[in-house]
Amino acid sequence: MPSKFVDRRAVVMGGIVTPFLSKVSFAQEEIAQEEIVETSKRNASSFRGRSWKHYFDNLKNGAILSDTKSRALHFWSEDESVYKLYPTSVPMSPELTRLGRTKIIQKRVGPTWRPTPDMLKRNPEWPRVIGPGPLNPLGSHALYLSWTYYRIHGTQDNRKIGRKSSNGCIGLYNEQIAELFSLTKVGTQVLLI
Repeated sequence: MPSKFVDRRAVVMGGIVTPFLSKVSFAQEEIAQEEIVETSKRNASSFRGRSWKHYFDNLKNGAILSDTKSRALHFWSEDESVYKLYPTSVPMSPELTRLGRTKIIQKRVGPTWRPTPDMLKRNPEWPRVIGPGPLNPLGSHALYLSWTYYRIHGTQDNRKIGRKSSNGCIGLYNEQIAELFSLTKVGTQVLLI
């Protein structure tokens, strides 16, 4: 049975502690909010629009800049009427990353995936080929680069976007690679930095 008497010490301590706890709670919320804002600033600053003029002499055939540090892909159309910015997945390690200038040499809807010889050395249990479909690591569309084995492609695994998760390629969400695919052509210049 509950007591009819109130403990004076509990009331006094409650009166002292409650305002203190609310101030601590408010301070913690302020710190958490500052951390969110600071993190957002860092993320937003690394994922920002860029000028093509810093990276290309011209926009003949359009241009793609893939920034492996900020994990973002930029596209500019030849006439400068279209600028797109997409989040990407990037290679897992520096030794899998190739940087420099290349171009699109082939475009495929529903590409077939074949692991490279190096991938098979690291993962001998992998299948030798996966055709188009929901299990294909290249997703719905692929842009083949002039470098052997390197692609800009979609992915069926959306968790990879924004991460170091590829074996060398640049990955986009399937919806976004479909859009980029429609905007590019064979001969579009590409720069990976």
